[in-house]
Amino acid sequence: MTFEIIGDIETIATGAGVKVRSLLRKMSGRGRWLNRKGFGTVRLPNGHIRRAELPWYEAHGIGRHDLKVKN
Repeated sequence: MTFEIIGDIETIATGAGVKVRSLLRKMSGRGRWLNRKGFGTVRLPNGHIRRAELPWYEAHGIGRHDLKVKN
């Protein structure tokens, strides 16, 4: 699904206990992987604008990975 983020994302949770850390290391490299979650405004492909929960994984020097839209 493609979407456009229209606002700032506020990070509300961080933690190093990422369950898929080994998969992330294989795909993107070694790093201190964090599982983060935020809320932002997104524009969906059909044109609707919604406030949604946005979870993702990120590591310093690698960036965001696997950004999703929930709710």
